[in-house]
Parts: sequence; C-alpha cells; structure tokens
Amino acid sequence: MQEKGTISIHTENIFPIIKKFLYSDHEIFLRELVSNAVDATQKVKRLASLGEYTGDLGETRVEVSVNKKKKTITISDAGIGMTAEEIKKYINQIAFSGATEFVEKFKDAGDAKEIIGKFGLGFYSAFMVAGKVEIDSLSYQEGAEPAKWICDGSTEFEITEGKRKTRGTTITLHVNDDSEEFLEDFRIQQILDKYAKFLPIEVKFGEKDEQVEDGTDKEGKPKYKTVKKDNIINNTDPIWTKSPADLTDEDYLNFYKELYPFSEDPLFWIHLNVDYPFELTGILYFPKLKNDFEMQKNKIQLYSRQVFITDEVKDVVPEFLMLLHGIIDSPDIPLNVSRSYLQSDGNVKKINSYITKKVADKLGELFKKERESYESKWDDIGLFVKYGMISEEKFYDKAKDFALVKNVDGKCFTIEEYEKHIEANQTDKDKNKIWLYASNPAKQDSFISAAKDKGYDVLVLDSPIDSHFVNHMEQQLKTTQVKRVDADNLNKLIDKDEKPELVLNDEQKESLKGVFEKAIDSKTYTVNVDGLSPNDAPVTVTMPEFMRRMKEMQATGGGGGFNMFGAMPDNYEVTVNGNHPLADKILKADAEEAQGGLAKQAFDLALLSQGLLEGKDLTDFIKRSTEILGK
Repeated sequence: MQEKGTISIHTENIFPIIKKFLYSDHEIFLRELVSNAVDATQKVKRLASLGEYTGDLGETRVEVSVNKKKKTITISDAGIGMTAEEIKKYINQIAFSGATEFVEKFKDAGDAKEIIGKFGLGFYSAFMVAGKVEIDSLSYQEGAEPAKWICDGSTEFEITEGKRKTRGTTITLHVNDDSEEFLEDFRIQQILDKYAKFLPIEVKFGEKDEQVEDGTDKEGKPKYKTVKKDNIINNTDPIWTKSPADLTDEDYLNFYKELYPFSEDPLFWIHLNVDYPFELTGILYFPKLKNDFEMQKNKIQLYSRQVFITDEVKDVVPEFLMLLHGIIDSPDIPLNVSRSYLQSDGNVKKINSYITKKVADKLGELFKKERESYESKWDDIGLFVKYGMISEEKFYDKAKDFALVKNVDGKCFTIEEYEKHIEANQTDKDKNKIWLYASNPAKQDSFISAAKDKGYDVLVLDSPIDSHFVNHMEQQLKTTQVKRVDADNLNKLIDKDEKPELVLNDEQKESLKGVFEKAIDSKTYTVNVDGLSPNDAPVTVTMPEFMRRMKEMQATGGGGGFNMFGAMPDNYEVTVNGNHPLADKILKADAEEAQGGLAKQAFDLALLSQGLLEGKDLTDFIKRSTEILGK
C-alpha cells in the first residue's frame, strides 16, 4: 500500500497560517495531541464495555517520549487506532473542510485560544513545532492493516503501510530548529504538569528516581536504595469527579494542598455537580482572604473533561467569585471562541448564575446552622461577601441576610439586626439611622471613646473595599447614613437638633477664629467656631465625609466619575469648640504670641489625634510640649 496526494483545501497553504496565528501559544500542541490520545483510549474502553470490542484491552496508558538525538517527540496510545481510509477522512478531509471559513474568520485573530480546536485543527497544532509529522496507526477493527501517514508541513501527504503491531496510534514530531526547547525533558514535564495533571487516562513520561526501603543497617535503622519508577504525570481520578457522599473533609483538604502546595488550609468548600441544563462539576474553596485583591485572583482553574484549559476565568465566573480557589470542569463552556462570544453565550450565563447561587446558598446555610463558627470566620470571608454584594445584584439579594457587621467590641450583627440595635439612639432629626464606624480603631480611639460615652455603637470597617461597601449600603438602605467616627463632631455626625448654644458673642467668635487662622496659616484648613459641649475636644480636624470617601474609593479602584478626587489637594475643616474652657483662656491671654501658642498647640493636638502631624511640625510640637511641661 502506497499513496501520495494533496490535502484538498481551497486556499493557500494553511500551515504557515497555523504557525502564524498559533505561534504565541505553541506549547498547546502537546495538550492537543495528548488529549486526542486520551480520547482515542477512552473510546476503545467504551467499546469494550459495550461488548463491541472483544480483544484484550491491555495497558491503556498514553506515553510521551523525547529523543534529543533524533530531534523527535512521540505521543503513543493504545486507543481505537485508524485505518488508512480513516486517516484520510479525519486527518486530511475533515481537518480542512472548513479551511476557507477558518482563514476568513480568524485572519485577524490575535489569541491562540480563539483558534485551537476549531475546524478539527487540534492535530495540526503539531506543525507549530514540527517540520515533519508521522502517524503510525493500527485500528481496533478485526483484520485491520497498520497505516502510516507522513506530511512535511506542505499540502502534500503520503500514506504507506505502517509498522504498528498493536492497536493504537503513534504520532512522531520531527521538531524544527526554532522549537528545540521542546526537546528538553524539563520543558515537556512542565507542559504535561500544566495541562495533563488530571487527565482520565494515565500519561507516562519516562522514568523517575524513587527511594525505597532496603533492609536495615547495623543499628537497625532502615536503609534506602534508589529505584527507577514510571513517571506517571496525572491523577486520573480527581475528587471533583466523585460523589460528595464518598469524600471526607480530609480528601478535600488533601486535594487543596495538591492544587496550592504552600497555602493555608481553606475555610470551607462547595462541591459543584450539575448535569442539566448544562454539564458542570468542580470544587470551589474559600481561602483565608488577605487584604490584597490581586494576590487572590486567578486561582480558579478551568478544565474541559479533565483537560486544563486556563486559569483566566473572568468571563465564566462572576468577578467577585474570582477570589475563590479551585476547579471548574465543564465541556459546555465554549473554549475556543472570542471573549465577546463567551460573555454573550447562554450556557456561560447559566453557569455564572448557578455558581453564584450555589455560593450564596452555602454561605446562607453555614450562617443558619453554625452561626458561631460563621462569625469566627467573618474576618476572612467578609471581604469576599462585601465584594459580591457590591458587584452582583442577585448575590446581594441573598447575602443581605448573612452579611455581618462587627463593632469595636467584637460583637457581630446582621444588617437587619444592626438597624434595630441603633434605631433608638442613633436616629437623627431627619429620621435617618446613622452608622458610625472606625477604619483604624487604634488611631481613632479617642473618637470611639467619645462616641461610646454618648451611648453610641461604633463599627469596624477597615477592609480595602469598605468605602465602596459603605456607599452601596446607603443606596440600598435609603434612610441610613454611614459616617466615620472621626469625620466630624458627634453632634454633627448624629444631628438630633440638640446643639448647645455658643457662649461667645459675635466679636469674640470672630476674634477666636482669627487667632486660629493666623496660628495655622494654611489654605488647606478652613476654620469654624462652633457651640459644642464643654466636654468635647477643644479643636477637631476633619475632612468632609464626601470628599474623603471618594478619595478612598479612588485609591482602591473604582469611584466612577469621582477619580478626579484622587488628584485634588486635601482640604480639611477645623472646628474650634467655642464653649470649651480653652477658648476663654485664649481670648483672655495677654499677648498675641501667647494666644497663637495656645491655638497652635490645640490645633497640633487635633492633628495628632488624626495621625496628620508629621515631619517638622511633629518635632516642633514635641519641643513645645516639653517646654510647657518644664514651666
């Protein structure tokens, strides 16, 4: 048997086109060829189980080998194999039946992931690294003859009698000069570790050294020797393919360690398993979240029938769920089309909604059944839950029942519980409930103490997205306002229309204001004299709540059209308590210098309480304070 021919395509030579478009991601050739070998092996096992193949199955692993001397990579399987006619049909005709459409559709494509696998081109990815490719195959069918196909990357091919004596297919790649990196064992190992780690058929790549016990020494301690063992790349039976009923917590934790060897144990996990209206399996883990968003992302791996595809899942998984870790496996996600198609694909949207619902249901169940345990984990999962509430309306609808807020004393409340908790004491004259919060309890301690003295409750909101969360909650709750405890005087933060009357007359008020303006001498600060309780601080320095919040939102990304606030200079309001004894002392001071000294000292104390006193101003304050103590 010998036949030569031309691959029938109605365009110019397609191989340079493949090389050009797939060049940026050419390691994928090995994923495609090994996946094809696994498919062929699974097919013969299926035929055997149906009684349509009665021969001896034998060893059904896929073997990958490299011959550096001959400059070849070989992928061999014991699958269904092909006859000469099948090779012509599947390799020559089907692969290029859509070639014209391929060229038209993808001539401007820049992403290899848009192309691989379309129009039967998976096999032809071999030509990204090989100048010549050989197929040697023997079909499982009784009486079949082995067949060999050779192609040198042009449209010419040759079919002759093959040499295989056993069922299956061997593909040999004659690696071209600019792809010799793939003749290095470590490079092949690296690619197989990435793409073949959980394939359902054993994949062998050479041998590895292993230490085994070899008797004992004179002291009775075990001795070891090095033996060669088959280097099996993959775990063929990963736990996401099993029933949750057959798994223990230890199984889930061990698998997490397999995926993320250097990570802390996760808090809990969700086992996904659905077969209608789409097929999806997987396990999503809740990691202990740190306050660095970017460090957490891109930890979910996407598979299709146990073949690794990508860890860039933002078009399949809602963005807030990208803080989770784990595996999603679905043959129903279109893997080789553009992102815009992915975003509008019906299955992807359903999968997206399903995962969001499963995550919300899991959190809701934990909250109801194990509230104490849930509260103990809140510091780790709060960031994730808040992110979801801000970014996903459907998630917010469920999460509002299990999202928590925690006060400075460590007590947790649901949103509804907290609204009731503060209603009596923290409702202002306009019937708005006021949430007070600290973003840095250690630095804002004096303000927290003042609030507690008035019987007010103060929350801790100190995560990177809390400025966005606060904004979102105000929109959702309508008659609730959220204010930082050091944003203004308490009487203004919770305005109950009970402001003490200012004891100073207009002349004294203006005089006091002038003393402070001269002592501060900066356009960054706007001075006001107000009537507050004599027990309140003599001077407070605050940034207007709106501006501070917008600057914080801009700093953590987002803020919509408010990004301009990041570039604006800081502006602070200085409130002088005209009813404090210090106001009277300043006005009665004999000399202008003495007045200015007292005002500057009081202002610097206010800056110090806000963490705003630094550099030379801090040094001068310390010197001045030391001198006062020495008098």
